[in-house]
Amino acid sequence: MVPRAGESEAVKAGEKPVQFVALLTDDGQRIEQGIVWRVYEDTSVADRRGKLILTERVPSPMLSLKPGTYIVNAAFGRAHLTRKIAVDETQVPEPKVEKFVLNAGGLRVTAMLGGKPAPQGSVTYAIMTDRDQTDERRVVLQDTKPGLVVRLNAGIYHIVSTYGDANAIVRSDVTVEAGKLTEAQIQHTSAKVSFKLVERSGGEALPDTQWTIQTPQGAVVKESVGALPAHTLAPGTYTVIARNQKRAFRRDFTVQDGQKAEVELVAQ
Repeated sequence: MVPRAGESEAVKAGEKPVQFVALLTDDGQRIEQGIVWRVYEDTSVADRRGKLILTERVPSPMLSLKPGTYIVNAAFGRAHLTRKIAVDETQVPEPKVEKFVLNAGGLRVTAMLGGKPAPQGSVTYAIMTDRDQTDERRVVLQDTKPGLVVRLNAGIYHIVSTYGDANAIVRSDVTVEAGKLTEAQIQHTSAKVSFKLVERSGGEALPDTQWTIQTPQGAVVKESVGALPAHTLAPGTYTVIARNQKRAFRRDFTVQDGQKAEVELVAQ
């Protein structure tokens, strides 16, 4: 079997010409760039691919294949389609055209903070599938930056967007339609909070302090070590525990959206 870079190359003796064509939707819109083709041996075992025979990045490659069955995967970003094809020994000389309809669309997430785009590099998000029959989700993509177009198979997805380093998290369901770009705008709320443990009010922060931020129910939100840690928290009420030289101190505090706060604990 010999992959062909162009349609003018001759087919080897005993092999048949096959052309792969990727379509974005059922209406026949071709994918002209960004498609990756992978051809595997057919193992005839469900959910198991055989040996990878070739990888081709030409949008509509012409291949020369020996008669038999193959497993072909067409990948377009995170959108993909895998199916079995058959090359017949009695196939006519004209190339056999195998069409792959990916039913793919695009998703672009925009993160907002206080009515404005969130600062660059401050937000990452994960894309997850809709819940399956066992009520589980599968991660499609992690640590994605807002503003980028992600190619996905059409369907329902769950977005988990995180601003900062703690619990300023927003979840949202979106529907990606084949052949369309879906725009999803995520509105974040948060507060910037710094912490210090002092011997007296307004004094110097004690070094090597261990910090634990908890919800009122005791769930840990964030842990850190340092004299003046700062974290981004979702608006709400929390308990912070500071540990220093085998002593522990705690304080309850509440923060609101857009607030910049300093929480001071006195070691007494």
